[in-house]
Amino acid sequence: MQSFPKLKLVAVGKVKKSWIRSGIGVYLDRLPELTVTEIKDSTPEKEGEQVLAMVRGDDRLIALSEEGKTFTSIKFANFIGQAPSNRLILFIGSASGLSPQVKQQAHSLLSLSPMTFPHELARLMLIEQLYRAKTILQNGNYHK
Repeated sequence: MQSFPKLKLVAVGKVKKSWIRSGIGVYLDRLPELTVTEIKDSTPEKEGEQVLAMVRGDDRLIALSEEGKTFTSIKFANFIGQAPSNRLILFIGSASGLSPQVKQQAHSLLSLSPMTFPHELARLMLIEQLYRAKTILQNGNYHK
């Protein structure tokens, strides 16, 4: 059974839809390794400065971007499980996109799909995939 790293999700804005908040809550209860930090919606540059200020030492920043790499769930689990740092910071920017500084300084750019989703839904989907990754790495039944 593979260990699962500490994760931090930084997301711009609050989740307003109650059904999405409820779904996120279900997966957060199952994923104590994940903390979520919300930052205020402003400009991509200001949002980028805030998230980059959170990156310390061995942290690895993974930014969600439409031009990022896509994975199957199993390959995503392996990507998370093999990350050299025990602390990963995942960043979901605003609808205005990511600043060039975030794109340059991120260790990886990740895309959930070639399709575009509302940011609230992308947050739910990412958290679900992180939980799925944990169960894959720990040989759980959720992915089967």
